[in-house]
Amino acid sequence: MENSKNLRSLGQTDIMVTPIGLGTWQFSNQKNMAGKFWPSLEDNLVDRIVALSLAGGINWFDTAEVYGGGESEKALSRALGTAGRKPGEVIVATKWWPMFRFASNIGKTIDQRLKLLDPYPIDLYQVHQPWSFSAETDEMNQMAELVNRKLIKAVGVSNFNALKMENSWKTLQKSGIPLASNQVRYSLLDRKIESNGVMDLARKLGITIIAFSPLAQGLVTGKFHDNPGLLKNIGMRKYNSQFKPAGLEKSRPVVNLVKELAEKYNVTPSQVALNWVIQFNGETVVAIPGATREAHVTENCGAMSFRLSDEDMVRLDKVSSVFK
Repeated sequence: MENSKNLRSLGQTDIMVTPIGLGTWQFSNQKNMAGKFWPSLEDNLVDRIVALSLAGGINWFDTAEVYGGGESEKALSRALGTAGRKPGEVIVATKWWPMFRFASNIGKTIDQRLKLLDPYPIDLYQVHQPWSFSAETDEMNQMAELVNRKLIKAVGVSNFNALKMENSWKTLQKSGIPLASNQVRYSLLDRKIESNGVMDLARKLGITIIAFSPLAQGLVTGKFHDNPGLLKNIGMRKYNSQFKPAGLEKSRPVVNLVKELAEKYNVTPSQVALNWVIQFNGETVVAIPGATREAHVTENCGAMSFRLSDEDMVRLDKVSSVFK
């Protein structure tokens, strides 16, 4: 087995993560608007998903305040405890929700985040969106204060464009703190960060890209191309143009190559797509696929157990370049 489970540093911090972590939006238990995106999962299924992820080599988990208004954080903490992991044995990332708030709210709500995740510390605290009433510089000053008070270990952002990411990096630098990461949408079917300056700047400044939706919400596996009947039950995704007939046709060449390579490597299409995301850009990109079933976890972990050849990564690069 090719050892691609090698840990990578999260930006310029000393936090070491596996190339694949677990995204936990689906643990929202249908609470609040954000939580309605996913069906409610039984507690014991959540516990099994987390335990299987740990057993498969994953060492970090990404959650957020807005995922069910803290439900996901609470569920993650419970599941980690049930799996017998002690504080410090796993890495936890969460996010502050900025909408209709000022940067000062970061300091006011940190106790709530820590309480819900208790006893696990916050290794990475991220600003979830660039949407608060304050500038990103003010947010980073608040984050720096949390680092100095040892309430969090590292600072990240999410969905930030290149300019806001650079401003955030510069502000933290004044306090001697690195900007660890920018969590953005990235997959074979969404490569915009390669053309809008985000990827280039992240590489230059040593910021890790955390790819969410690395499977393009399941589209890249080909299951919707093969069985259009599944499109009847895709919830909010039906508003996404990529799931409409013209969108499916546009992604078909990528899907066909992903399936061809899955046969070649004796893995699943999702494992090919994930492996490309975590290998094509060297160690700059790590990914956080979700999982609502045990089988998804097995696939996620298995994506770290092989490596696509450079030649095959280039083939995928070429066929998907239309999505840059």
